[in-house]
Amino acid sequence: MSEISKKGLDRRDLIIASIATVGAAAALAANAGSASAQDATAPSAGAAPGAQGTAYTGDVIQGKKVVSALDVADLEPGQKHLLYFRGVQMPTGQHWYVSVTVAKGAKPGKRAVLTSGVHGDEMSSMHTVQTVMNQLDPAEMSGTVMAVTDVARPAVESMQRRWPNFGRGPDLIDTNRVWPGNENDITAPSRHAGLVFNRLLRPNADFAIDFHTGTTGFEVSAFNIAEMDVPEIKAMAELYPIGQIFDNPTYPNVLHNAFNAAGIPSFCPEIGAARHLDLEMIALFVEGTMNVLKHHGIVAGPIGRTGKDVTVFVGNSAFPIIATAGGIVEHLVKLNDKVEPGQKVAIQRNSFGEVVAEYTSGVAGEITGQRSDVMSEPGNPLVFILFHKAAPNGVETYPE
Repeated sequence: MSEISKKGLDRRDLIIASIATVGAAAALAANAGSASAQDATAPSAGAAPGAQGTAYTGDVIQGKKVVSALDVADLEPGQKHLLYFRGVQMPTGQHWYVSVTVAKGAKPGKRAVLTSGVHGDEMSSMHTVQTVMNQLDPAEMSGTVMAVTDVARPAVESMQRRWPNFGRGPDLIDTNRVWPGNENDITAPSRHAGLVFNRLLRPNADFAIDFHTGTTGFEVSAFNIAEMDVPEIKAMAELYPIGQIFDNPTYPNVLHNAFNAAGIPSFCPEIGAARHLDLEMIALFVEGTMNVLKHHGIVAGPIGRTGKDVTVFVGNSAFPIIATAGGIVEHLVKLNDKVEPGQKVAIQRNSFGEVVAEYTSGVAGEITGQRSDVMSEPGNPLVFILFHKAAPNGVETYPE
């Protein structure tokens, strides 16, 4: 068992064990029938990570070669490589392709994987990864950094959170609830996740960072989702000069948990609001990510600002405030503000301007998310408050 798995068992044995079981089952299912679903040039989905080799399809898109599997060890060192990875088929029989950038260092070292675009409306996460990759000089690097910036390609094309799936009638599937996927599952997003995870991400990662933002209509502060009882993860999460850390595994089938279940330390940065670029916040996450690459010896140079240079609030749960009425929402607090139990955080007015609802905090903590769409109907999340729960009880689910 890997070191990360041992550490995870210390605190959340049932959670980590169940995640690992799901991951193993998915990998076995993918391996059992992958030959029938994929071309003969692709390696087995059950091949050992890093040992399966690179498979070129023979296609070239916009001057970039297409692969159906990748082993970064096969690439020329000291260079940047731009590729397309062939994902799941569309209803037409054509394929979805994801963009892959590999900065292969001149000297050997650790392998980092940076992902974004698992949700299609998260532009700041994509820009963060692109900015990091643009700063790397492979001739001066030890190791490899691979970036996949548009994992859920059809969701990115329409700049919406979920993958539009038409297998059983029009449907929208959250691609960050299906990892590690299954190459022979009943939905295209799960098959796509299985292909990407088995043949691109997992075989090339010694550690991984999966970048996100808030969803459309809801903005979040700058924070990392990280299991702080895992030393390798804690060390990386604290290298970001940001004010909040959410110490919680969140949903079992998110991408960073699939990495963790596979023994690859991973965490999830959250970078503001969807559908636009928050350049000020992006700069913080670029600096933190470069710190992580320096920490692992991939990039040389002094560590920049970290969590030690700012006041970091660490919470292990998020208190949701849900709209009970329809109307216009006015927030009385801002992101990162500290709040106390009973403090009024928002009010809501109807079309006449009459106050129809007032919302208060049930905990002491910090504002970590707010609805940015002014209009709201009953049932919409309005506010999330990061706080510390004395005895967290298993996996928590949150309204979306």
